[in-house]
Amino acid sequence: MKCPFCGYNDTQVKDSRPSEDGTSIRRRRGCPKCHARFSTVEHVQLRDLTVIKKDGTRVPFERDKLEYSIKLATRKRDVPMEKISSLTNTIVRELEQLGEPEIQSAEIGSYVMDALLKLDKVAYIRYASVYKNFSSTRDFEDFVSDLTGKKDGK
Repeated sequence: MKCPFCGYNDTQVKDSRPSEDGTSIRRRRGCPKCHARFSTVEHVQLRDLTVIKKDGTRVPFERDKLEYSIKLATRKRDVPMEKISSLTNTIVRELEQLGEPEIQSAEIGSYVMDALLKLDKVAYIRYASVYKNFSSTRDFEDFVSDLTGKKDGK
């Protein structure tokens, strides 16, 4: 692993710890040249996934983009980082287990929406506002009334 501070190519692993859900490993590393310390996280990747966007373009799936979008939705909410990482890992696993090398972006969004609904309603609404492309306050009102209607059993 290359040192992010000095660029030295042979850093040393000082400590390794598995994540709580066992799907990743956090490694504490040290650089023998500049003596800097940094952490890396390794994730198991079962297959390479490609995302098919709305306009038809194909891009490689990026786990970090998925996690970032969940972080944005949960920003300033009482959701621990461990929950976000665990949620991201779960979604990635589900996508990989579909067995398809290409996945529609809308399908990924649907998985995220389902997961956020169970995790945090405000984060769910925030994510939905981007995912469903809300353009007015009326879109929010309709969406929230549908959400509360589901909750009340209507």
